[in-house]
Amino acid sequence: MVIEPRMRGFICLTAHPKGCEQNVLNQIAYVRSKGPVDGPKKVLVIGASTGFGLSSRITSAFGSNAGTIGVFFEKPPQEGKTASPGWYNSAAFQREAEKAGLYAKSINGDAFSTEVKDKTIALIKADLGQIDLVIYSLASPVRTHPVTGVTHRSVLKPVGKTFTNKTVDFHTGIVSNVTIEPCTEEDIQNTVAVMGGEDWQMWMEALLQADALSENAMTIAYSYIGPSLTEAVYRKGTIGKAKDDLEATAFKITDLLKKVDGKAYVSVNKALVTQASSAIPVIPLYISLLYKDMKEKGIHEGCIEQIQRLFEQRLYTGADIPTDEKGRIRIDDWEMRADVQEKVAETWEVATTETLPQIGDLPGYKSDFLNLFGFGFAGVDYQADAQEVVPIEGLV
Repeated sequence: MVIEPRMRGFICLTAHPKGCEQNVLNQIAYVRSKGPVDGPKKVLVIGASTGFGLSSRITSAFGSNAGTIGVFFEKPPQEGKTASPGWYNSAAFQREAEKAGLYAKSINGDAFSTEVKDKTIALIKADLGQIDLVIYSLASPVRTHPVTGVTHRSVLKPVGKTFTNKTVDFHTGIVSNVTIEPCTEEDIQNTVAVMGGEDWQMWMEALLQADALSENAMTIAYSYIGPSLTEAVYRKGTIGKAKDDLEATAFKITDLLKKVDGKAYVSVNKALVTQASSAIPVIPLYISLLYKDMKEKGIHEGCIEQIQRLFEQRLYTGADIPTDEKGRIRIDDWEMRADVQEKVAETWEVATTETLPQIGDLPGYKSDFLNLFGFGFAGVDYQADAQEVVPIEGLV
């Protein structure tokens, strides 16, 4: 069938298997172009099918020849209905890993559940023995707690007071004001339960207890800080409370990992177009202005460029890993450069529906958004019939 993008707000309801495959091939080509990194050899990626998690799996496999196990929760295809993009990404990754002679297996299920943790650990013990790197990159908005059975839902709200600022509808290019009412204490608790560090710690405790972590094992979770422009709705909002919890959990996990001389880190990454970030008011306008400036300065990065640089220049240099005063790895250093932030703050003040085409990069934003779902890649014939039912080999 011919597959076209079908939009509903900030969600695309379809995904293109060939386009998703091209996305994976492009990322693999980039990692190979940068040369090998003396990195991890046995890697578990929790949240492995899109965004930073997918790029982490690709960088591990094709930059360091690592065997990888990927955990994700994706919708499989049906006749006449496409899968979610992460399904097609994972199918393409699996094919390329097999071609390269690399071990790769995947588990599709709720990573928050005890069942999936147990299944993953059994697979590690059977096939790899132990893991030397665990990437934690979940981006789910909902979590059912495996102990209490309570279902928590995260929210995007400011803390303390109503927030009003500019945003852009990236489909239409219309810049307008948006107002978001403040959260309740329950909103904070729910968001922390979903996006904080508890589940990351549960994974690491389970892996450690099962003797599934090698000596000097490392675990990385991903976070974001951003500028003062976005902090009311992001870093000082409900999501920020969850990120604070995630970052504090890194120290708890490092204490746990003393048994294997291991360490836990949070990597603070650059603002990028993701399905999650597209849903956050203010962020699409900020990213549009940011992209314009970073591209003009020649320092723009997507997911794969960020993660490849993280591995090559931070994690696996043979020296101590550099961190900030709060123990975080800062790979958002180019975004947060003073000259970049000054320019974005300047253009923010004059951003309107009329000026945005000149001062921002909304076409780049839209392109990146469509790319998430496999659309807009050169070399893909989008008018040709596409086979929507694609299996993932190596799915356990």
